Amino acid sequence: MNIKNSVQLIGNIGTDIQVTTFDNGNKKASFSLATNEYYTNNKGEKTKSTEWHNVVVWGKMVDFISTSTKKGAEIAIQGKLSSRSYTDKEGNTRYITEVVLNEFYAITRERQSEN
Repeated sequence: MNIKNSVQLIGNIGTDIQVTTFDNGNKKASFSLATNEYYTNNKGEKTKSTEWHNVVVWGKMVDFISTSTKKGAEIAIQGKLSSRSYTDKEGNTRYITEVVLNEFYAITRERQSEN
């Protein structure tokens, strides 16, 4: 593991997983991951803050993640940050930071019954 560029997140898949197959046979999956933080603000109110992360998956793991998870699923991921730029349809240069996934684990939680 490269500790110099490593990220671990637990969150919920926020979009359907988009799979792209390239002419050379390589595959890429992409989705957004929502992570939530809960805190008490200065008025004493419980508050939730949601951050959205762009996640990219390459290679053999594409088929596995696209068939074993779906939008809304809670997962833990480990990967690295990658920044890149691209030109949009209007000719503007855009910058994006993504998490390139190395490993993931599905999280299942027992539902608590309401008494």
